[in-house]
Amino acid sequence: MEAIETPRLIIQQLNADHAKDVLEFYVQNQDFLLEWEARKSEDFYTLQAQEKLLLDDQVNFEAGKALKLWIYKKEDESRIIGCIHFSTIIRSIMQSCFVGYKMDGSENGKGYITEALHAAVDLMFSKYNLHRIEAPIMPRNIASIRVVEKLGFEQDGLTKKMLLVNGVWEDHLRFSLLNPGQTC
Repeated sequence: MEAIETPRLIIQQLNADHAKDVLEFYVQNQDFLLEWEARKSEDFYTLQAQEKLLLDDQVNFEAGKALKLWIYKKEDESRIIGCIHFSTIIRSIMQSCFVGYKMDGSENGKGYITEALHAAVDLMFSKYNLHRIEAPIMPRNIASIRVVEKLGFEQDGLTKKMLLVNGVWEDHLRFSLLNPGQTC
């Protein structure tokens, strides 16, 4: 898949050759992401683990199950600043998926994830013809709620104890966006 360019960003899939960059992103943001993600084993923070995960990402993409995109600033294409993951892609009568995203703590609050997510959602609707994208977000993650609301996602409800985050089953608000270009 070709990279997506926005005014400030390059958004692209990565292969195992980029494992060092991905590992660096996770190591630098380990504390920042802890509040919002599942606990990671020590093995996760190894080059071998990241190589395997990037290979798994490619297999899942080729199977039509998921798409993981990594975000770089155009002014510094050597450092990952974030990631967007479209997962659980369901075809048939649903044509939907979940989306999650993360940012480098030092780049948080600068509008990068909104810019990247806007372009990535457009890709999922236009190229992959999805009908619906759902973003589950913890109620206390106000910044993330603002991101999806800026893009037109609407709150559908609350799922109790949906995901195990940092060792705790967390409730998640469900936000969704429908493909505006799809008529049936």
